[in-house]
Amino acid sequence: MQPTLTHSLQLILWTLISTTRSSAPQVKLGQTTVIGSAIPSGEEFFGGIPYAEAPIGDLRFTRPVPKFSLGNLSTFDATSFGKSCIQPPSPFTPVDLPLSEDCLTINVFRPAGLTPGASIPVMAWIFGGSFFTGTTITFNASSLVSRSITRGTPIVYVSFNYRLGPLGFPQGPEAAARGLLNLGLRDQILALEWVQNNIAAFGGDPAKVTVFGQSAGAVSVALLYLTKSFSNLARAAIFESGEAGTTGIFDANKSLEQWNIFVNNTPTCAGNSSDQFSCLRAATTDQLLAAENAGLGATVGEFPFFPVLDGPDGIIPELPSDRLRSPGAGANIPFMSGSTLDDGTLFVAASSAITSAAQIVDQLNTSFYPCASASALQNATDTLLELYPNIPALGCPFNTGNDTFGISPVFKQAAALIGDIVIQAPRRLWSKTASAKGTQVFSYIFTDPQPENPPFLGVAHLSEIPYVYGDITVAANGTGPGTLSEIVQDYWLSFANSLNPNDGKGAPRPNWEPYGAKQRIMQLNSTNTEMIPDDFRQSQMAFINKNAALFCQ
Repeated sequence: MQPTLTHSLQLILWTLISTTRSSAPQVKLGQTTVIGSAIPSGEEFFGGIPYAEAPIGDLRFTRPVPKFSLGNLSTFDATSFGKSCIQPPSPFTPVDLPLSEDCLTINVFRPAGLTPGASIPVMAWIFGGSFFTGTTITFNASSLVSRSITRGTPIVYVSFNYRLGPLGFPQGPEAAARGLLNLGLRDQILALEWVQNNIAAFGGDPAKVTVFGQSAGAVSVALLYLTKSFSNLARAAIFESGEAGTTGIFDANKSLEQWNIFVNNTPTCAGNSSDQFSCLRAATTDQLLAAENAGLGATVGEFPFFPVLDGPDGIIPELPSDRLRSPGAGANIPFMSGSTLDDGTLFVAASSAITSAAQIVDQLNTSFYPCASASALQNATDTLLELYPNIPALGCPFNTGNDTFGISPVFKQAAALIGDIVIQAPRRLWSKTASAKGTQVFSYIFTDPQPENPPFLGVAHLSEIPYVYGDITVAANGTGPGTLSEIVQDYWLSFANSLNPNDGKGAPRPNWEPYGAKQRIMQLNSTNTEMIPDDFRQSQMAFINKNAALFCQ
């Protein structure tokens, strides 16, 4: 569930930003001169700047402590990314990814020569990865920033790491009692506060911040969007393939079994059940990582560690679908929200060997119990199986007829059903609910064919990311002038600059209508980018959204 750039592009990026020159760009933060790197294409990079005290020692498993200045340092080397937060191996990150608990750092890409008084809009990225993998290293924003310069609407781009897995999202009653839930979300909030305090020094305008993310990153952005303080941190948001209810929002006991596996595999916690956090703080980083890896084979549900309800004064005081309907939620902050055509296929990997309706039911029960009673969830599941019949031509990947790609036809049934529950129906619910409150909403579906994907994945989760970042080595349909990649970048950059994707600058492209009463969305496709009705699978998604609480959304 984590987007990535190709390994070759990562190597190119590392080469570009690690090459220091006598004319290295500099920014003054308090008493400290921050030294970055010039990128030959006309951008500048500053990386690995701490925004919080290192969460190690006594600060491990605590709320992040701000570090908005670099103290008495005369200079700070910001020519490379900081280390990534500890995480298990992933096919979406480099095999030699440098890991550390001291990982709460922030990065800035900007146009070359920008002055502190430039006050240009800011785009702040939150990466995805199911809340237990991911890193800023795999996102090269030089193309996006370069595009912003070319079209005359320059932006400053920001990305940051946040704690992942059990260190970022502790579970269970002890974490709840100590106020240690959702630490990774608190890291994200603190990083955005750093932006408010420091981005002006890089030429950015703290009053013009758009926060955007994909997958778990989009879930994060949507959860922050619903907080009372979001309007102090950003003026706009973009959700790519994820809303606040995508992972399901449970209390702290939902993943208690997974948490206990992690604790019990930590050597310093052997026989210690009275004070889990003291024994966890006594472990080495390697021991914690080994304990997390040991539990992955026994993962319970889609996400082993994830955001949870954390009480009236917390970040997530109630279900997002309830919170969204309240008058003050989001404070009418405009947003863009969308999905890929076949988001569901990666949630139902072919390796899971789903071959029967009973296995679909099992996955739903594992993912969404105990938000509903067993009987209520069973009744809902019976209805869902009627609404999503085992007819390959109706399944996901969509528009592929009766082709079952040599695997069980139940795969297509499950991918359609689960994809709508976790991505497509929440996207529609947010678009409708926010628009009805008067919020400016722009909704999309990304349908561009992905010939490099195995056919059973279709236009899968992650597919739009290379187009946003202009990664032409991945986006085979995104190369050359006037292509979909340029159009997507122009829509995103226009929205960040003007709160409207239709500024008329850059590549020629259709007018993107607000969702509003017409309930129309932009189809992003290399040969057919146009507005279409948001009416596909109408009865199916109406049922899901009517019963959002059953799915912990």
